[in-house]
This record gives sequence, structure tokens and C-alpha cells, in this order.
Amino acid sequence: MLARKTVLLTGAGRGIGRALALALAKSGARVVVNDIGAGLDGSATAERPADEVVAAIRAAGGEAVADYGSVADWDAAHAMVENARDTFGGLDAVIHNAGIVRDVIFHKMSRDDFRDVIAVHLEGGFYVARAAAPVFRAQGHGSYVFMTSTSGLIGNVGQANYSAAKLGLVALTRSIALDMRRFGVRANAIAPFAWTRMTQSIPMGDDDASRQRIASLQTMRPEDIAPLAVYLASDAAAAVNGQVFAVRGAEVVIFNLPSPRRSLHRAGGWTPEALGEVIAAGATPIYTLIA
Repeated sequence: MLARKTVLLTGAGRGIGRALALALAKSGARVVVNDIGAGLDGSATAERPADEVVAAIRAAGGEAVADYGSVADWDAAHAMVENARDTFGGLDAVIHNAGIVRDVIFHKMSRDDFRDVIAVHLEGGFYVARAAAPVFRAQGHGSYVFMTSTSGLIGNVGQANYSAAKLGLVALTRSIALDMRRFGVRANAIAPFAWTRMTQSIPMGDDDASRQRIASLQTMRPEDIAPLAVYLASDAAAAVNGQVFAVRGAEVVIFNLPSPRRSLHRAGGWTPEALGEVIAAGATPIYTLIA
């Protein structure tokens, strides 16, 4: 499906990224395996997981090259694109999977906790996408795939930074899809469910519901995400644009665009008091996250 295509994949050293890289190569893609080898919180380490993934791809007869640049760096993002072009002669798809977590309850979240997570997920997504945009535009085709999260779509305790970044990626996806479609370029997003070191780090309670959630997550493999990512990167998905998917094991979900649920109208307009009276009277349901 991806024969002779070149794909830049960020955060490709472990977990979902590693599974995607191997699947892309198995489908014929030449893969730029980007990973800085950072810890889960973005801290520097001496590890080079990108090298391990490249070695695995080559051992299986595929083509791959490692890239160690940070997606949070504008120049490094452009260098990734040049790495793809210099090594394989072009670039056909960008999959932004890189991410870090700094989970902390909101009233204790520091400015750095928020900024650093935004920088990797959201700014990083923009940087790599923007670096590839002139290439995609000139050649008249290209595919972006952004990894979002249900934490962004519905929120999550202790993840205000991560949730904001992931919902921002949805908005980025939609906007790129609109801006770049005239050039034959498309953008889509995937909210993956899988048991990885990132999901293992999410604080969970010791109650029955939490234990059931963990048990369910443990059955979902990073490899389950790969078929959809490979498809969206391929020419077979040329008509798929601006969509948000989720993958839970063997289940693939597609989300609707946000749409109005109900409206209220009052001749002459509203006052705060009038709105309060109507809402308090139950004329429209007000939903909260906590029953």
C-alpha cells in the first residue's frame, strides 16, 4: 500500500510509534524514524530507541533512517524533512506521534508543565507539518496524520496541559485539511487506545471501575493502531480529509464535528435574569461531567 512512499514519523522509538514504524515499513514505506530518546516527561536520556527501530526495519528488508531532532524546535523540524528528501528523494506523509506527559492536578500545574507539553504536542505538530507543507504543495499530494487523544476530546483529571494540546491538534488537523485540500493535501487525526508507557503513567484509582479500565487498556496493543495509520498515509485514503478517528483494539470509531445540541430563542433578546429563569426551569438540559 505504501510502496516507494516516504513517511516521516515522530516519536517513533517506542510504544505506538514503534508499532507504526514497523507497520509502515512492512507496507513498503521508507521511514524516517524520529525520536530524541527522551524520558516520558521530556527529560534527556542517553537512549537511542530510533536506532533500534531502524535496525529492526532493515533486518526485515525495509528502508529506514534515524532522526534525533526535537519536534519542539523549528529548525530541527525542517531538518527532519530535509533528512527525508536527502535520504529517500522525497516525502509523502507526516505522522506526528511524539509526545510527553507532565500530569498534575490543575491548581498545582506549573507554567513549565503546561508550556513543555504544549511545545511537544501542539507546537511540534505545527512545526513538522509546516516544514513539509511546501514540499506537499509543490508535488500536489501529501498526507498528515496527527495523534490526538480522548483526553483532548472530553478532558481528563490531572491532564489540563495534555488535554489542551491534544484538542489543539484536532483544530490544527481541521484547519490544515481546509487550507491544503486545494493542493491535494489532506490531514486527519487518530485518538489511539493502547497499553503503553504513557498510558501506564496516568494516575488511576484502586476502585473496581479503575481496575476494569486498566484491564481493558491492557488488552489493547500499539499494533492495533497501525492499520488505520498506514491507510491514512496511503493514496487509498485520498478522499479522506479533516476526520478524527479513534482505535480501540479491533474497533475503529469516527467522530462527528461538534454541532449544536439545542437552542433557545426569545423575542427581543436575552437578559441574564431571563436566561437564568429559563435554564433553572429546565427548558434546556445542562450537562456536567460529574453527575
